[in-house]
Amino acid sequence: MRDQRLDRLASVLVGYSTGVKSGQLCRISGEAVGLPLMEAIYEQVIAAGAHAFVSISSDAMEEAFFRLASPAQLAYVSPLSQFIIEKIDVSFGLWADENTKSMTNVDPKKQAAAAQARKPISQRFLERAAKGELQWVGTQYPTQASAQDAEMSLREYENFVFHAGLLHLPDPVAEWKRISERQQRLADFLNSAREVRVIGRDTDLRLGVEGRKWINCCGHENFPDGEVFTGPVEDAVDGTIRYSFPAVHHGRECHDISLTFRAGKVVAARASKGEDFLLAMLDQDAGARVLGEFAIGTNFSITQYTKNTLFDEKIGGTCHAALGAAYPETGGKNQSGLHWDMVCDLRQPGCRLEVDGQPILDAGRFAEPQWPNPGAPG
Repeated sequence: MRDQRLDRLASVLVGYSTGVKSGQLCRISGEAVGLPLMEAIYEQVIAAGAHAFVSISSDAMEEAFFRLASPAQLAYVSPLSQFIIEKIDVSFGLWADENTKSMTNVDPKKQAAAAQARKPISQRFLERAAKGELQWVGTQYPTQASAQDAEMSLREYENFVFHAGLLHLPDPVAEWKRISERQQRLADFLNSAREVRVIGRDTDLRLGVEGRKWINCCGHENFPDGEVFTGPVEDAVDGTIRYSFPAVHHGRECHDISLTFRAGKVVAARASKGEDFLLAMLDQDAGARVLGEFAIGTNFSITQYTKNTLFDEKIGGTCHAALGAAYPETGGKNQSGLHWDMVCDLRQPGCRLEVDGQPILDAGRFAEPQWPNPGAPG
C-alpha cells in the first residue's frame, strides 16, 4: 500500500507547484526506486485532464554509461531529448538514489564531457522556463541511501522530507502562499540593491547585483522550497568564500571548498577532499568559473545538513551560490554546462549578509520582522 503522504505530495506538485492544465504534455522522470511517487503524480496528471509520459533511469545505468561510454557516446545527444525539451509543457523531476556514492570513482573528465554535450539541452530548458513556456518542479523521494547520508533511519528521513514540504499541515498550499508573501517582501527590497557582501569564517565576498531581478522561490520549481535568488553581474564578484558544508554534485563530494574570485571569475580553488573533481568541473567551459546564481535560504523548517542540495540550500539563515549557468529570468547571462550549488552557513556569531552596507542577516536571523524569520509559521 502506498504511503498516503505521497498522494498528498503529488497533489501539491500537480495542483500548486506546476498548475497542470487539461491538454498539457507532462514528463515525469526519475530513478526506478521512486516509482511509487511517479505513479502518484501520474494519477494526478491524468485526473487533471493532461497527458503524461514517464522516463525512468537508475544509478546502475548511469554508472554503466560513464564506465563504458566511448568519447563519441559521451558527446552524443539524442534527437529525442531535443524533441522532448521543445514539446513538453510540464516537467516533474524526482531524485531517488539507491546508492548516492555510485559515481564516486567515475572519471570527472567524462562527467564534464557529458555535461558539455548536454549544454544546449539544459540551456534550452532554462530559456523555455524563463519565458513561461515550460513549468517544472524537482522533488525528493525518500530512500534508504539518502537517509543514510542524512544519518537518519528511513522513517526519520521520511518525516524530515514531508515536514520540510509542510505536508504535515492541514493546508500546505495555503501556508506556501503565506510564505510567498513574506519572501516577496524580501525580494522587493533586494531588487533595488547594488551590492551584496557575505562575511563569515574565511569569507569576505562582494557581489554586484544592480539591475538583476530577485526571484521568490515558494514551491513552484523546487519542492520543498524556501529561498530568494538572483544572477550576480558576471564580472562583479570579488573576494573569497569558504563553503561550510561539503558540496555534492553528480554523486561526488567536495569538502572545505574555498573559492577566490577576481572580476567575476574563480582565480583560485581548493578543497580538502575532491579537489580534482572540483577543478575538472571548473575547467569544463568558460562559464564554469563564473557565478550564475546567488541565493538566501529562508526555510526555517529545515535546520540540519543532510548532504542533499535540495534541502541544504534552503536552510534558513544560510546563503548559497552556484557556479555555472544562470537562470535567464534573473537577467543573468552566464552560460555553462555546469550548475553547482554550494552552501555557506551564516548562523554563527560574526557571520552576516550585507546589502549596500546594511546588515540584513546577522547570525542567521533577518533584520526585518516582516521577512522570513525563525519562529515564523511553517
